[in-house]
Amino acid sequence: MLQIDLKHLPTSKELPDSDDTPVDTEDQNFVPNLLLFLLEYIWKSRDDWYFGVDMGIYHTTGVSPRVPVVPDGFLSLGVERRKNGGSRSSYVMWEEEDTAPILALEVVSHTYGDEYEKKLDIYCQLGVKYYVIYNPQFWRRDGHLPFEVYKLVDGDYQLQIGEPLWIPEIGLGIGRCVLPSDRFSREVLSWFDQKGDRYLTAEEKVERLERLATRLRELGEDPDLL
Repeated sequence: MLQIDLKHLPTSKELPDSDDTPVDTEDQNFVPNLLLFLLEYIWKSRDDWYFGVDMGIYHTTGVSPRVPVVPDGFLSLGVERRKNGGSRSSYVMWEEEDTAPILALEVVSHTYGDEYEKKLDIYCQLGVKYYVIYNPQFWRRDGHLPFEVYKLVDGDYQLQIGEPLWIPEIGLGIGRCVLPSDRFSREVLSWFDQKGDRYLTAEEKVERLERLATRLRELGEDPDLL
């Protein structure tokens, strides 16, 4: 490994926001963005987290601090929700008090991206506690399961059992589902509570309240007075 000058690292303004590699399918953006939008609701009163989608993570554990790793999604805890009151163009670890993401997500597509080898090693070196590989279409080709979560234990990743998998460090579970409101019946990833119940989207919550209001009116009650 090359020696890195830790005293003269580039700033986020000097670094590109990603590797400029386009995604293969819309699912590579749709799946992590859904997780982000759910967190915006679940943790709406918290300001100590950040979820990045297709964003470069710059770090000092590789050959150069100017070469990022770009997961499809990642979650960091204990960092500012909005960096200095604004939005991030990239996640620069030396500007985040060297806080590594606690979770990284890769969505495998028809173009194999070394999710099970190279990126696994990179996230291990970074200290990413949980590495989620979602491979709904090509898992047989790759000789893996469609949904795998690896946990970093004593410097090595160990495959975890259970779905949804409860992650105590986050206080959330993660697993697969099909949203009832999705007319395309797409399988996605979602967050779950400790009982294994899926967190509803904002749209689903509105629909549930509307059904409840309709039922109350049928019973002769005025929901606006409750």
